Amino acid sequence: MPTPPENRELSPYTGWTRAHWEAAADRLLLAVRPFASPRYGLIDLPGPRPSWSGARSDGLEGWARTFLLAALRVAGAGGEDPHGHLARYAEGLAAGTAEPGRADEDSWPRTTDTRQAIVEAATVALGLRLTRPWLWDRLDDRTRERVADWLRPALGPSPVDNNWWLFGLTVAGFLQDAGLDTERAAATVDRSLARVEDWYLGAGWYSDGDNRAFDHYNGWALHFYPVLHAHLAGDRDLLDRYGPRLRAHLDDYVHLFDADGAPLPYGRSLIYRFAAAAAPWLGALTGHTPLTPGATRRLASGTLRYFLDRGATDPDGLLTLGWHGPYAPLVQEYSGPGSPYWASKGFLGLLLPTDHPAWTDPEEALPAERADTVRPFAPAGLLVQTTAADGLVRLHNHGSNHVHSAEGGEDDPGYARHAYATRTGPTTAPAPADNHFALLFGGTPTARGPADPAGAGPGWAASRHTPCPGVRVVSATLAHGRAEVRAHLVLGAPVGTPVRQTGWATTPGGPHAQLHPVHGYPLDGGPTEIPTGETLQGPGSRVLALHGTTSGPAALFVALASLTAEPAPAPVTDLATVRVTGHTLHVTWWDGGTARLDLERTGRVSGVGGRGPAG
Repeated sequence: MPTPPENRELSPYTGWTRAHWEAAADRLLLAVRPFASPRYGLIDLPGPRPSWSGARSDGLEGWARTFLLAALRVAGAGGEDPHGHLARYAEGLAAGTAEPGRADEDSWPRTTDTRQAIVEAATVALGLRLTRPWLWDRLDDRTRERVADWLRPALGPSPVDNNWWLFGLTVAGFLQDAGLDTERAAATVDRSLARVEDWYLGAGWYSDGDNRAFDHYNGWALHFYPVLHAHLAGDRDLLDRYGPRLRAHLDDYVHLFDADGAPLPYGRSLIYRFAAAAAPWLGALTGHTPLTPGATRRLASGTLRYFLDRGATDPDGLLTLGWHGPYAPLVQEYSGPGSPYWASKGFLGLLLPTDHPAWTDPEEALPAERADTVRPFAPAGLLVQTTAADGLVRLHNHGSNHVHSAEGGEDDPGYARHAYATRTGPTTAPAPADNHFALLFGGTPTARGPADPAGAGPGWAASRHTPCPGVRVVSATLAHGRAEVRAHLVLGAPVGTPVRQTGWATTPGGPHAQLHPVHGYPLDGGPTEIPTGETLQGPGSRVLALHGTTSGPAALFVALASLTAEPAPAPVTDLATVRVTGHTLHVTWWDGGTARLDLERTGRVSGVGGRGPAG
């Protein structure tokens, strides 16, 4: 398919218009057609391995998630379908639900037998809801009844106690619209929203279950499903409840996108890539957004183009399991070859009419391009740091409480690091962890484990964790411009215990990292450099590391760090001066701003912010 010409007058940052989004959707949909089963009931995409749900579930996943993309494409065009997308999916719908559970070439797994099918049921239901006049309403009664029978088990309690509750809600929303099982569907909506309410911490942030997992699931699930349901149902009461939460979340969320379009690689399911654009589009669709229309499109188009320009699709046009290209460490056990097509959610903006300001207003700069920012996301215990000189985004993590699903509960590299950035790591085992503070026992570094937030405020965030029995570490980050102060108070470790602080994992041609000892580490030598292999940014990454030893039952370690894409950056020691008295830090930034942090009473930070641009 030809690529539409860029329009740098309308879109000075990305050059892309609605026509580019429509063309991208069509390319992705046409690329999967050769992998469909005979009657288009399954789409079996190639991949290195099946998911833990099995190949048939993966075939359903490939079908359902690309169907959502087709639904957004056709519904956004008012039913126009020049490539005949919906006719194929209508055929597949009938074939897949004719005899669910049968081991033939087209049948879907039953939702009662395969847990993952509940997820795909929600995707199918949402696609049907969006395209009802052009697909559902044209099906014969027998097919409609079979589809409804396949969907109905999703109305029960969720088998997974996290964002999965919203899959039942989404199925219920479609059945309500179709006039089926309306009372039971209404009960499912109420039950699902009540459960998710338990995880709302305020200021637009949800935890993804009874833990402290904060990541992109806030945008592409926990806000996405309730707000979109309320919008499609025309339920003003629900929209008045959940819309302001989405607006509050977007006020933070917009700061997590690099000037080059990259969303922050933090959390799990990152292979969904430009699904990160779903929440900003949803804000524009419902009117619950702090973003201007031009900034919304600039963010979304920047994100879509970021991935498509960097090899997110293979030579056949299929989305790969990875970030730029394929990257195995990013793939969860539940991910199959069709999983990346949850990225379809990022095309939600196609539901906006062609004359909506989000399509017609000129693009506007993102926060990362406009000014240096250090912003706490207090409910999540996170601190975002952006610099306008290079458009980089860094996230300092003092609130994550998610552990890996593998046996032993080792640190998940997507959650447990002290810091993440849009152009670095994270590293994965067996390489040393980047942005990690560890005690070393017999040369083996301790894991971080769950981080207990200890407070956050203007320019700072802090947390506590227990790396091993009997030892507690109080950690804090203060940030200003591109400068970071990283402090760790180790309590209860034997005298002479070795410790290690690692910095940013940078790749050749990437940003420049700095790490400098301030207190607790030997001051007469610089950091060592450790090779850490391939990250999602590419091969050849390296981290800087500082080593020290505990000197008593309460040992304080302080370092200065920096990550910048500026050419020939000044040393980080030119940007901040840190004086230590006891366990209190006194920081003076390069522009005269000051801050004071008492690690013994973590959460008590005083002082004034800095003034002026980064040095």
